[in-house]
Amino acid sequence: MRRSRVAALVLLFVAGVSLFAADKQVKLSLWSGYPEMEPLFKHAAVEYKKLHPNVDVDVLTHPLREYEQKLSATIPSNTSADVLDVSGYALQKFVEAGFIPKTPSNLVSYVNKSGRYTEFTKDSITYKNTLYGVPFFQGKTALYWNVDMFKAAGLSRAPKTYAEMAEYAKKLAVYDKSGNLIRSGHSLRLSGQGSGLAEKWWFVLFPMGGTIIEPGKEAGKYHAGYNNDAGRKALTYYIDAVYKDKWDSFKLKHDAEAFELEQTAMFLRESWVIGDIAQKAPKLNYATAPVPTDMRGGRITNLQNLYVSKSCKNPDVAWDFIEFLVNDDNQRWMLDNVGWLPSRQDVDFSEILARKPQLKGFVEMPTGFKEYGYIPIAAFDELLTKLAERLAMAYLDPSLEGNPKAIAKVIADAADETNAILARAKLFSE
Repeated sequence: MRRSRVAALVLLFVAGVSLFAADKQVKLSLWSGYPEMEPLFKHAAVEYKKLHPNVDVDVLTHPLREYEQKLSATIPSNTSADVLDVSGYALQKFVEAGFIPKTPSNLVSYVNKSGRYTEFTKDSITYKNTLYGVPFFQGKTALYWNVDMFKAAGLSRAPKTYAEMAEYAKKLAVYDKSGNLIRSGHSLRLSGQGSGLAEKWWFVLFPMGGTIIEPGKEAGKYHAGYNNDAGRKALTYYIDAVYKDKWDSFKLKHDAEAFELEQTAMFLRESWVIGDIAQKAPKLNYATAPVPTDMRGGRITNLQNLYVSKSCKNPDVAWDFIEFLVNDDNQRWMLDNVGWLPSRQDVDFSEILARKPQLKGFVEMPTGFKEYGYIPIAAFDELLTKLAERLAMAYLDPSLEGNPKAIAKVIADAADETNAILARAKLFSE
């Protein structure tokens, strides 16, 4: 009898039948703060059900800031979804508080396979030498530029430096007979909720030589990295754009919407916009290019990961579905149909890149460029959000134009708050 049972189990395993799913009906819930990812999740759920007919995956997406607020309410109360698609910085406070289960050993081996993920990516999900979650996709930044608008302005290529980009923006801006701006030369993130506004300022700050926080003298501790010439120069870039040179304005649409409606000539954003353009403005003649340089070259890499919640009743199924979500086919499907860049480095995307050349601006890393991103500490989200609030107020202040002392004070006050947040978290060091 015992031999028969063992033989039956072996046959089931060899046949590829999932034992954990075969015993009962399982319903998984998945939440994400990226609505554009919903088609991938639903596609993967259908394909997974073909392999495991008794597993259903319920997908729910929210606007990002609403999603992060929902996580803050549901994770501590054990009422969140089973599978969570979250950026590492937003979930770090829950990892440190013990609300997020660590990655199981089989997936630790999967993540650590040579060549599968970069060390930068693996570091983003590591806390106290332990992995939490599985890397999913990444937001890398590039410059989108309208080819027809550039040609009409006598410009044949994308700008290579920030100084050049400001000059281009002046030539590309369009005004009505009354002198009102009706098309921006370069669309900046001037308003909006949450830390995203500060992240977009970081796009400018980093090439100019600064960053949000940098390592202090004590290991594992930090201080503000923008109370310097770079921080003042990055804020001046924004103020001059709105009040001095007037190639951007609060009165216009911004970001992807403005670019798709041809109300701006260029802007900096992640690769998901390629998929959005394909749906909303398929005839748009545009290209992408590396982020312009200044003191140095670099682009942000914002990493998105998949986690299983502590409240999940079927964690073995949830982790198995996560592994399925990041397989070769689904990573290709995501790049091709959504546009977000997969985190895996060991998948062949050459056929997709050949069909969609705009993706090359994100995939290829120029020589000398540095990769930077969110620091995996719980305080990072708070300090970035507080910085965003100060920047939003600064952008509304016309008295800053031509006033370097006032700009220096805005930067110094913001840096003091950043350092105070780090100090409260016992993470500050000169």
